Amino acid sequence: MQPNDARILRGSALVAGPVAVIATVVSALVAGEKGLVGGVVAVAVVAVFFAAGSWALMRITENRPQLAMSAGMLVYAVQILLIGVFIVVFKDTSAFNGRAFGLTLLVTALAWVGGQIKQSLTSRMLYVDPEPSVPAARKQEADAVGTGSRDAT
Repeated sequence: MQPNDARILRGSALVAGPVAVIATVVSALVAGEKGLVGGVVAVAVVAVFFAAGSWALMRITENRPQLAMSAGMLVYAVQILLIGVFIVVFKDTSAFNGRAFGLTLLVTALAWVGGQIKQSLTSRMLYVDPEPSVPAARKQEADAVGTGSRDAT
């Protein structure tokens, strides 16, 4: 895992964590025990889907950084699709309050994405490789030959 990826993942979790706790507590206060269960399930779904999506994006772009934008869009679309499938499958369940689940899921997912955006915009990422691709001695030779200097031997 690259340091920038770890910072973005940590920043997302730090923003989404408190939001998830508040949403789960509100769900429990409004809908009782089933609201608490719905809130906890929603937080677990967001944590698993978005952490797995971030991990997949890191793995895809590790050796092919030019795929970052298209891979990011694909990963996000798959995350939203799978969360939608999860919602459809469990829409008529009596194990938890569906409204508490849905609202907690929505608020936590938006907080996670907001944390990703904030970290991405505020992190200092290099756009170029700071290591030269040509060693310094060979570069000086190439410069001397290119300028027509007679000092290079």
